[in-house]
Amino acid sequence: MQKSPTSQPAAALDNRQLDLPLFAEPGSTSSSPTPSAPSAGSQSGQQPAVPLAPDGTRLRSLTIGSRTLHYALKRSARRSIGFAIDSTGLMITAPRWVTLADIETAITEKQRWIFTKLIEWQTRVEQRALPKVDWKDGAEVPYLGQPVRVKLGAPQGTLAFNADEAALQVPLPLQADPQQIKDRVQGWLQGEAKRLFGERLAIYAEKLGVNYRAYALSSAATRWGSCSSDGKIRLNWRLIHFPLSIIDYVVAHELAHLREMNHSPRFWETVESIFPEFREARQTLKSHPPELLPTL
Repeated sequence: MQKSPTSQPAAALDNRQLDLPLFAEPGSTSSSPTPSAPSAGSQSGQQPAVPLAPDGTRLRSLTIGSRTLHYALKRSARRSIGFAIDSTGLMITAPRWVTLADIETAITEKQRWIFTKLIEWQTRVEQRALPKVDWKDGAEVPYLGQPVRVKLGAPQGTLAFNADEAALQVPLPLQADPQQIKDRVQGWLQGEAKRLFGERLAIYAEKLGVNYRAYALSSAATRWGSCSSDGKIRLNWRLIHFPLSIIDYVVAHELAHLREMNHSPRFWETVESIFPEFREARQTLKSHPPELLPTL
């Protein structure tokens, strides 16, 4: 999530759990509400329909010059007006005593920053827009950063991965239902994630000299991983699509939280102590090529 550098954070990070968000700067937090994406004013002169927030409430709108900005407004006990922007649009968090006129004045004063960040997010979303995998014989999915081709009709009647040919042999007929193929391939990917992530956690936990209580896979839409204060780690199974270095970075990141439950300079020093290349991996994860994360 992108936040105005001059505003207070819209929401404090729960000190019981530290998360590594998808497609966001490490250390940033995300607000709970997810407003609909803003839309520009109609070019035909007709008044555009105001989009709705996920809870069904109508977003507020403000016309600035020739553009119409839609935003979600949340009242809180904070002392200043906060601006938060992500792929869903603009969220304003303001004290209960601040008037709408004051809020709209603040928006107008920060319009250049707001529209710049909205365009950046729109570009990111468009770049990540991917066609769904066509689940049939010959379909390709990324595994550890490399494409793997799905081959139906496994000769031995069992699912098997051929590393030399980068092929996953699936024991289903060529006429198999796409959902069946998807379920078998996704099940294999999740199994590989469970095995490989466990191996990497053991390696980096030993390097750091820490013990985690348990770990599990997650299917979170917005988090690569999380670590709770009682030593429970969750890792997004879709990391299996990425090269091993990216997986190692997320593993090191979450294990470092067992030492530092924050994103302070000491935390990043801890990450660097067991994974010196974390800056390169962090940048790759932040701006990864879209093809590395298919729409399954």
